[in-house]
Amino acid sequence: MTEKALSARTGIADKALVRSFSYIGGKWRAAANGETFPVCDPADGAELGHVASLSAEESSAAVDAAQASFPAWAGMLPQQRAAILRRWFELQLDHKEDLARIMVLEQGKPLSEARGEIDYGAAFVEFYAEEAKRPNIEGVTSHLPDAEVELWREPVGVAALITPWNFPSAMLTRKAAAALAAGCTVVAHPSAETPFSALALAELAERAGFPPGVFNVVTGNAPTVVEPWTRDTRVRALSFTGSTEVGKLLYRQSADTVKHLVMELGGHAPVLVFKGCDLDKAVRETIKAKFATSGQDCLGANRIFVERPVYAEFCTRFTEAAKALTLGPGMEDCDLGPLMNESAVKKQEEHVADALAKGATLACGGRRHPLGPLFFEPTVLTDVPAEALIMMEETFGPVAAITPFDSEEEAVARANDSEYGLVAYVHSQDPRRIYRLSRALQYGMVAVNRTKVTGAPIPFGGTKQSGLGREGARLGMEEFTEVKYVCRDWA
Repeated sequence: MTEKALSARTGIADKALVRSFSYIGGKWRAAANGETFPVCDPADGAELGHVASLSAEESSAAVDAAQASFPAWAGMLPQQRAAILRRWFELQLDHKEDLARIMVLEQGKPLSEARGEIDYGAAFVEFYAEEAKRPNIEGVTSHLPDAEVELWREPVGVAALITPWNFPSAMLTRKAAAALAAGCTVVAHPSAETPFSALALAELAERAGFPPGVFNVVTGNAPTVVEPWTRDTRVRALSFTGSTEVGKLLYRQSADTVKHLVMELGGHAPVLVFKGCDLDKAVRETIKAKFATSGQDCLGANRIFVERPVYAEFCTRFTEAAKALTLGPGMEDCDLGPLMNESAVKKQEEHVADALAKGATLACGGRRHPLGPLFFEPTVLTDVPAEALIMMEETFGPVAAITPFDSEEEAVARANDSEYGLVAYVHSQDPRRIYRLSRALQYGMVAVNRTKVTGAPIPFGGTKQSGLGREGARLGMEEFTEVKYVCRDWA
């Protein structure tokens, strides 16, 4: 029923990509007790189908499968692992349109954004297919006479991956490709709101030739599925993308087994706009930074600080650009789609009401859109005071908060006044100022005069309570390895 319902709405060509069972040990598995959960289209609330809701015991069975397959996978020649990853990458591109359409229906983002996510996510698989060939032994100058010293990198073992609903394909490929390239086996849990994208990737992984048990996807209630993994000593690494609150919980749950942790958590990105910058570009790029994925992005611009001499002009241009954005179901490929759920919409309403009560001005938007209960108008708030909730909490929606500043020192202090430290955006033409800000901003990533900065070759991650470790680049693969030191005397 799921396959028929979802494929009918998406018009996908390869109907075998629509899966409703978990994938464990190379087999598609329903829950033993028959339990399922519904998945709905956020654009209109229509039910897309039901997906298997596995028990804690069945979740542990996925670890059994991953552990059993680990020695052979880790013992493969790196070139063999690379060839399978390369085939997985090629299959994702071959089926890009189908994967994008599945994503649109369950997540709601515009079709062009979904296509872009498939390209983005597949790029990590391609990158790590190459990196898989290069886990080189490092020679070290010996500190002992007649001794030879080497450092080896070895896979840690089974890696648990927990992925979010806002980027249901890319967050899985970014994590899985790095772990698999390192020689780890994987148990993955996708968000219950967007499981079909992960299951489609599992179907393609099977076609790519991953041995049974190497790549497993377990669907169901998050605490039920994930908690056994945090307690299991066989799970040696855990990678999570999601809220800081849930990240802290997983951190505590994983403490007793002392796992490798990679966590990409909340963001509260500042945008600093200085006089003398290219104002047209600053507006254009800040619109992107705020409204991509309907604002449901940890990299989303949450606090927009504008130097007072250009403040009024920036607010006017930004508001006009926001008013011009179009809303609609993702398949219509408008600028913004629906938000993911009712709680997300309520948060927008709460932040708008709070800001207005504390003296902000509503420049546009501020309400649900007539298209449906999960659509929210592109919203611009100006003169937002520092004590407003939106200046302290991640909004995760299409509400922009703009406020003026008078000096570089003030802008930096206000930008850094946050428990988060994922990304900061700077618009300036002054090279000395750009250097100072790049140093002073307490963020893992700084984007200067642009919005898009992430990709497979760069280490994605933040500071403070925005996370631990890095994803992407060689560092992303090294997160799933241990360093072994060998000191050898041939005599």
